[in-house]
Amino acid sequence: MLGFQPYETFQLLIETGGVDRTNTLLIAACDAYARRGKPTIPEMEQFETLAGRLFPTAGPQARAKGAAILGRAELLSPKLEQLVIDNIGEDLIPFLEHAAELSDQTMIDVIARYDVPACATLASRPGLSNVVLAKLFQMNSRKVYRALAANTHIAPRGAYLSALARSAQMDHLVAEALGNRDDFDAALLAPAFFDLSDSHRLKVIHAFANRETPAAPISRTIEQISVASGELTKALMKLFSENRRPEVTRLLAQITGLDEVRCGQIAHDVTGASLFVILRAFGSTAYDGLKVLIHATSHDGERSGVLPDFATLFGGVSSESMAYLMSAWRGEVNLLELNKPQYQPFTQPSRRTPGLAPAHNPVVEQAIEALARIGARRAS
Repeated sequence: MLGFQPYETFQLLIETGGVDRTNTLLIAACDAYARRGKPTIPEMEQFETLAGRLFPTAGPQARAKGAAILGRAELLSPKLEQLVIDNIGEDLIPFLEHAAELSDQTMIDVIARYDVPACATLASRPGLSNVVLAKLFQMNSRKVYRALAANTHIAPRGAYLSALARSAQMDHLVAEALGNRDDFDAALLAPAFFDLSDSHRLKVIHAFANRETPAAPISRTIEQISVASGELTKALMKLFSENRRPEVTRLLAQITGLDEVRCGQIAHDVTGASLFVILRAFGSTAYDGLKVLIHATSHDGERSGVLPDFATLFGGVSSESMAYLMSAWRGEVNLLELNKPQYQPFTQPSRRTPGLAPAHNPVVEQAIEALARIGARRAS
């Protein structure tokens, strides 16, 4: 047996002992079941019958305590899981978080209650079935989507990928969580670019390296201006060197079609990531582009160290792909097209595949050294 008296004995005590006796019996029975280890099927069925009789007649505190004890059992049937969830009260979240196994039906019942904290806890669990995932993805809850985005046990494919990418556009915490993942295509975070951390912005740009992209709607406008890209970089370098960022904002608004608020963010982005996108989209070379970036970016040690990274990106990221990224900022493209085979990176990233190789163009390296000296003089 389970370590407690046969069902008939409990039944007699319930009928003759009142609520206090029922409370004591419930806690004792739940404790005995939890200590039993893995029960046999007959033992579980017997306890289901007993618990189904004890829980409704016990007091509120005893029900909550008994459910908390029962929740620590090694194995629960769906009926026992339901008894725990219905009676555990404030300890529901820890139970959902730490339960070794939960049936799909139990999780679906929790989701049906639209208890957002409980559903977010479920969304963090490993081993979720497609049935449960479909229910969670149907919830219109940022907290649930944040948990789904951070759950590396969920492979971002198909409809799940689309849902996560759309959510990232509306919630920067979802975007940041996806940016931390190696199995999510960072290029899909382009609409959330300005809400991302510095490192994740660079990760988005790197995701476009060695990659074909669909034609960008802004390409024709860029073609008309790119003829004078040298004049553009000279103008930007002069404005940044004189710290005339409001004028940079107006110039960017004229040539990119982005609103002035967004252009203001680019003009004041001391990381240089968003400005790199503009420069490369308009055809700037590493030599000319770095001249602008050295004046536009911060000169502290942490950020000035990204200049060699930008030099590498100028060689690995095409103007067409940055034009496409800029079109994503303008809301003109469907980024999910990048999932098509023809738009996958030429070299699939893996743990064994290094990133872009450092640029070894002597001209570029000389430019970096010269610009670094300029930055040092400006900072002193």
